Amino acid sequence: MKLHELAPVAGSTFVGKRKGRGAGSGNGKTGGRGHKGQHARSGGKTRVGFEGGQMPLVRRVPKRGFNNIFAKPLTAINVAVLNRFEDGAVVDAAALIEKGIISACPYGLKVLSNGTLTKKVTVKAAAFSESAKEKIEQAGGKAEVV
Repeated sequence: MKLHELAPVAGSTFVGKRKGRGAGSGNGKTGGRGHKGQHARSGGKTRVGFEGGQMPLVRRVPKRGFNNIFAKPLTAINVAVLNRFEDGAVVDAAALIEKGIISACPYGLKVLSNGTLTKKVTVKAAAFSESAKEKIEQAGGKAEVV
């Protein structure tokens, strides 16, 4: 292989449209910008979310309290789900994904106390509700914070 033999894969590149190069090109005269108006001018762009002077949606919708945009939400499961595991099993995010109970757990797992638990299991999670921890320990299992 020589330098002059190198070429991109077929279909991976395309030639850009040549604006304003005659009526026959389909993009002549106004170059696809239409007649007059803000978008026909050079530099005539509007910012994202601009609604032509109307009060933008993001400002019209009411807001309440504090919304932490950096929050990493935990994936919640209920104690009742733990009955699907055998006695003595170690339950963590990987085990739950393997069983198909949850699809993903990007930031950690939190166990909530909805339902009853009859199996003796060791649960490894980022957080537990107080009542969930009690239910796991009453059933003879262990609640480990990871």
